[in-house]
Amino acid sequence: MEAIIEKILTCKDIETSCEILYTYQKSPSIEKAVGFCIKFHEGQLRKSGEPYVIHPILVSAIISNLGGDEDMVVAALLHDVVEDTCCNIEQIKESFNPEVARIVEGLTKIVEIRDIELIPSDSNKKMVSSALSFRKMLLASISDVRVLVVKLCDRLHNMLTLGVLPPEKRKRISEETMVVYAPIAHRLGMSSIKNYLEDLSFSYILPDEYKKIDDYILEHKQQLQLRLNHFISKTKNLMLKEGFNENEFEIQKRVKHHYSIFLKMQRKGISIEEVLDLLAIRIIVKKYIDCYRVLGIIHQNFNPIISRFKDYIAIPKENGYQTIHTTVFDDKSIIESQIRTFDMHTTAEYGVAAHWKYKSGGLNPKLQWLNEIKDQNDEIDNVEEFYETAKDNLYVEDIVVFSPKGDIFTLPRGATVLDFAYEVHTEVGLYAKEAFVNKQKVSLLGELNSGDIIRIVTSETPQFRCSWANSVKTGKARNAIASNCRAKLKEINYRVAVDLLLWVFNVKEPKLLRWLKKENLDPKVYKAATDSIYFQDVVNALKKYPLADKILFPLLKRDRYSIKKQKFENIVIYSHQNISDVLFDYCCHPKRGDDIVGFKKGSEVIVHHKFCERAATLMAQKEQMIFVKWTREAPERYKIIVSLENKRGSLAEFLTYLAKMQINLVTIELGKSDEGHADYFEMIVELPDKEMYSAKEKLKTKYRVIEFVSINDAYKK
Repeated sequence: MEAIIEKILTCKDIETSCEILYTYQKSPSIEKAVGFCIKFHEGQLRKSGEPYVIHPILVSAIISNLGGDEDMVVAALLHDVVEDTCCNIEQIKESFNPEVARIVEGLTKIVEIRDIELIPSDSNKKMVSSALSFRKMLLASISDVRVLVVKLCDRLHNMLTLGVLPPEKRKRISEETMVVYAPIAHRLGMSSIKNYLEDLSFSYILPDEYKKIDDYILEHKQQLQLRLNHFISKTKNLMLKEGFNENEFEIQKRVKHHYSIFLKMQRKGISIEEVLDLLAIRIIVKKYIDCYRVLGIIHQNFNPIISRFKDYIAIPKENGYQTIHTTVFDDKSIIESQIRTFDMHTTAEYGVAAHWKYKSGGLNPKLQWLNEIKDQNDEIDNVEEFYETAKDNLYVEDIVVFSPKGDIFTLPRGATVLDFAYEVHTEVGLYAKEAFVNKQKVSLLGELNSGDIIRIVTSETPQFRCSWANSVKTGKARNAIASNCRAKLKEINYRVAVDLLLWVFNVKEPKLLRWLKKENLDPKVYKAATDSIYFQDVVNALKKYPLADKILFPLLKRDRYSIKKQKFENIVIYSHQNISDVLFDYCCHPKRGDDIVGFKKGSEVIVHHKFCERAATLMAQKEQMIFVKWTREAPERYKIIVSLENKRGSLAEFLTYLAKMQINLVTIELGKSDEGHADYFEMIVELPDKEMYSAKEKLKTKYRVIEFVSINDAYKK
């Protein structure tokens, strides 16, 4: 990949760009497409002043280098003609085959952010814009994943030539690249593209941090290369001694890429000198079994750091990645060895892009996640919520866990037992009652580690844990919980609304349902359980029916159905009866903002959480219901435990950061010090529930967050 990037960076004219493309792939169809795009883009220039057509030609060269098929290369050449020229999709269909037209059509549906639409980095609209780009990309590619591959290569070339734009535009495009494009490249197994996108974005978003890492690597370049060369020489001699021939293997060296170093430093709170896998060699062999022969040679001759050993050959990553990782001591150096076959190497570097040309024997990335994302899109209307849900499936470190039968499940780091249950099946998650990890009983919200064996015990009835949606890690679990709770809540609201009206009018249910149908209110009657105005409107619309049934003294009867508002400390009551007090039952302890129901007991109202089992029993027993709601909406409360560096001003800096994020601090308590290096603070904060995901991620990127959980939980199971 490095070779073509170097060529691209020095390419300034159409002739050179064509030479680069034809080095990798040339055919009559490709030559025809080159002529086609030159014709339609004639006279168009890039910001740098170069002919615009150089861009699609070099994008197609990147795709060809990755292993894309002829249709992908042709589509890349034509990817901008429909949007930016007078050419239309019908002309593409007439001039090229249907496959090419379908890819181009998919690409034109993805409207990425243009210069004139760039949103300032500090704007609240930034997240919405990125989420929209994200959704368009994924949904346009569901029918043909090659759309994604072309779009990623298109973005890579744009990032390589970003320097001609003003600083604010460079930063904004880089932010979108980091949150939209790099995660998708990761999920498609295209590590070579992902690494370039991340490093280029990193250099524009955090130029000072990038420079510090770059300066360190340049300053120590000779020393690092000598250490790598020394280790490679020893490893090569050992392999030859153990029976390998020189033509049977290849050894490559690498220094960890800049953004990956930065993430490791931030996540672990360490300096660049403490990054254990800063240096690595890659040993590429012909046969699967040879990987384990090499592993034996490495472990026999160097002391391994066992905690750093990972076998992704036996248990591949979800994106198709297969490699053995082991980190060992070599004299005073610590070096990671990555061992894989040539086929595995192709899959690791090029991911899904390699499928069409190389037909590699490695494991191709699984694409079921695209269909899952489509299902999520059908369920979720809010684009930011869709983005937060979908990105959890795209870009996280993986752990591998097992069912009692030995089935393998890949989950994101930080996943809970309940995430595992939903990964097995949505029904298992919904009916999960208790769990055992490594034969020990644990909480359903307990965090899992690689290698855990999990057994889920299910109940006979579904468990609606709606307040737990913020505590699970995977988009699948969160979406399933939210979806099940929405459906269940609508069902409960319908029952509550009907029961409220039955007690207002004191009639049998069949009669009430006939009245609702006559007034065409039955489709939306569930809203009367939560909307006080709608509840009063329904009562007013229906009061004519009982009055008509009782013709005598109608004026005396009219006030019987007048709904009055009665306000208490935390609760507002809407009823035609007088209420003396409001009490909360002992069984569910609903928090402010939870969905609630009220039951009349004498002149008092007893409030329950809507998902409380006791409330369900009371409803089944037809206890009298009263409309209740909170006096006002309140922000959600969360408990955060964070580790801060033990130095002057660190707490003040952290609190200032919270204030900038508009997070309200309720309480704070100093915890124990970690051997004098860091202090642990436990705090209660308030923030709107919809802001929880973004706040959590922002804090984690800057600080070491030990815990971030909702305390607005009515279940406490």
